[in-house]
Amino acid sequence: MNGIEKITAKITQDADAEAARVLADAEAKAQEILADAQAQAEKITAELSAKGRKAADERRERLTSAAGMERRKILLGAKQEVLGEAFDLALEKLCSLPEEEYVALLTALALEASSTGKEQLAFSVKDRARVGKQVVIAANEAMVSRVTPDLPDAIADSKVGAFLGKVVNSAAAQITGTGLLTLSQETRDIKGGFIMMDGAVEMNCAFETLVRLQREKLEKQVADVLFED
Repeated sequence: MNGIEKITAKITQDADAEAARVLADAEAKAQEILADAQAQAEKITAELSAKGRKAADERRERLTSAAGMERRKILLGAKQEVLGEAFDLALEKLCSLPEEEYVALLTALALEASSTGKEQLAFSVKDRARVGKQVVIAANEAMVSRVTPDLPDAIADSKVGAFLGKVVNSAAAQITGTGLLTLSQETRDIKGGFIMMDGAVEMNCAFETLVRLQREKLEKQVADVLFED
């Protein structure tokens, strides 16, 4: 599962209970509106003579129709609220992943986003201190491993092999010009993820941006899952 797919997979997770709660509240309000309209119409009908019953029935229909429109409006608003909360929950879950999973996700995103292997990564203040170096190192190692032949197991499993592996990877990075990502001294005001910089060009891999983009593509699909009726 790559970085973007993992973000997508988080979108609908644990949103069903919240959807049920919000929709139940909205349905209760809508039913209250319908009941009030019905009661008002019944009162008007009872007070009028047979001569005015036709007008009373017409007004009753108008009241009922208006109440129905208000009900649909309330339910639509509730569904929009649930969708917003589902995507907010996805962002929250991404930002609070266990450190190992968080580093793996950011590494995958860096590998997907990098085009030269020489970019800089800018994190939030918190993430720069917590996982910045880990992500840069892991992404560089993954890039270099794609172009570097593996050492024989008998050598690789030894301390000498580990040292040789680092030397080979470092040389391969310099020769191939890849696996040279660096940790920027800059920090950004983002909740999670990073900004990848290549000179004046920036690629926004902040989680809030990625979730927003996924929402634009997946909102209908998520709505179908949450509101199966």
